[in-house]
Amino acid sequence: MKDKILAYLKASQDHVSGQELCERLGVSRTAVWKVIRQLQEEGYQIEAVRNRGYRLVASGDVYNDSEIRSLLKTRQAGCSLVFLDEVDSTNNEVKRLAEHGAPEGTLVVAELQNAGKGRRGRSWVSPRGSGVWMSFLLRPEFEPYHASMLTLVAAMAVEEAIRVTCGLECGIKWPNDLVSDGRKVSGILTEMSTDVDSIQYVVVGIGINANTDAFPEEIRDTATSLRLCTGKPVNRAALVAAVMEAWEHYYQQFLETLDFRILKDAYNQRLLNRGREVRVLAPKGAYTGISHGINDAGELMVETADGQVNSVMSGEVSVRGIYGYV
Repeated sequence: MKDKILAYLKASQDHVSGQELCERLGVSRTAVWKVIRQLQEEGYQIEAVRNRGYRLVASGDVYNDSEIRSLLKTRQAGCSLVFLDEVDSTNNEVKRLAEHGAPEGTLVVAELQNAGKGRRGRSWVSPRGSGVWMSFLLRPEFEPYHASMLTLVAAMAVEEAIRVTCGLECGIKWPNDLVSDGRKVSGILTEMSTDVDSIQYVVVGIGINANTDAFPEEIRDTATSLRLCTGKPVNRAALVAAVMEAWEHYYQQFLETLDFRILKDAYNQRLLNRGREVRVLAPKGAYTGISHGINDAGELMVETADGQVNSVMSGEVSVRGIYGYV
């Protein structure tokens, strides 16, 4: 009932009478009043005027399941939403739900991660009330080979969501970081569970430093936040909804070809690695070269001094001028 009342208030430009809400929902005035009080306690500014009803004045940075649901405009992404005050890792929680049969599109969002994860076993600092820590579930029918490109699809979705909600132009550092002014604002971790030749499920985890205003000393020079970059607070619920909407759009394009033929040009336009000197930490040894963007398989094309062009499928890639690589 709370979600429906919130939706009615958001859809109306004027006051909504208590009687109208009672008739729409088939509940008593007391029940409506209790929900209004609950919404006010959660941070919604709701004006109550005798003989006129209720009007939503402002939402602020209300961050909960009701607010996110009210903003979602997707067909499937986020269809099942779990909002947690605290969790070890949203990726871990989605895995647990997946093992119990959760449907594709299940989305987990948390206020705090006490064991947030980055790539290659690194930790991800995830304090309460400052960032967007979210993961969602996929159950694709394609072969595992194609799954490595999902991180790139997610990066495009996060870049668009940040641009739409915050007006901030970020660049993508292949394969999984969003960067502003040479510092990281977002990271993506994609994990997969497979059988011999098929995918059981994929978890796409996204961390965005939204309203963070200070970072631990060890990452202070390499991390930043959307608020620090724009000077304005970020509506985190709107950001989550925008990520899911953009994801659904780009994912559908990816599914048409199961590669980056359709998305490659748009991705390369956002790619910080393109046309710059990069340092690749490959299994056989590190080397430097000039990046020429990604190919149809989502691999980074790096040309070395001898003219050889290598297709980098995975691994650490440092871009000159970013994260201390000079």
